[in-house]
Amino acid sequence: MKIETSKVVSALLICAGLFLLGICIKGGIDNVANRDRQVTVRGLSERTVEANSVTWPIVTKEMGNDLTEIYNRIQQTNERIVKFLTDNGLTAKDYSINPPSVEDRIANTYSDDTRVRQRYLVTNVIVVSSDKVQLVNSLIDKQPELMREGIAVVAGDYQYRTAYDYTDLNKIKPEMIAEATTAARAAADQFAKDSDSDLGKIITATQGQFSIEDRDQYTPYIKNIRVVTSITYALED
Repeated sequence: MKIETSKVVSALLICAGLFLLGICIKGGIDNVANRDRQVTVRGLSERTVEANSVTWPIVTKEMGNDLTEIYNRIQQTNERIVKFLTDNGLTAKDYSINPPSVEDRIANTYSDDTRVRQRYLVTNVIVVSSDKVQLVNSLIDKQPELMREGIAVVAGDYQYRTAYDYTDLNKIKPEMIAEATTAARAAADQFAKDSDSDLGKIITATQGQFSIEDRDQYTPYIKNIRVVTSITYALED
């Protein structure tokens, strides 16, 4: 009897072990099967904003052979430009006068000395840097008024381009991230619905960099801001 009882116990233990092994194997198979049941979606958030900072270089050039005479002409030019700026609403904190840049065309080893008639080329730059974007834009449109004063403002120089910036990105970041995340969730919900699944937990989530670009080449003071969020969700039965 003792031997038979021992055999029964052993058989029961073996059955229990096989049962537990089956559960473990099934769980492993389910995990492997569900591991690939996921969806990756992207959510986009965009804003169109006006720049709140502008940098406008006002560039003039003088040529001649007498540096003292050139300096005096630059001083007169600067006084007229500053008067133009202040008469139209800007203050001293909105602009700065850079030191003139002097090019000695004869000392330049790449120049043809026999053809140089005016030795010095002096570049003079007054930089307007202000948060009064609309006012500065109106002054840019009024540049021809400086021509009446005999001042030729250099245009089209790539080195001295008017630049517009938007500096309040941190104020709108949280709202844009939330909007992008909501858009991603909506796309994931729709995918789960179409595949007769339920949306599970987030597996991974990445936030792309914010980009700030000109809306177009004609209105560089209007900016497009965008961010894309990528989220991977698990899909469940």
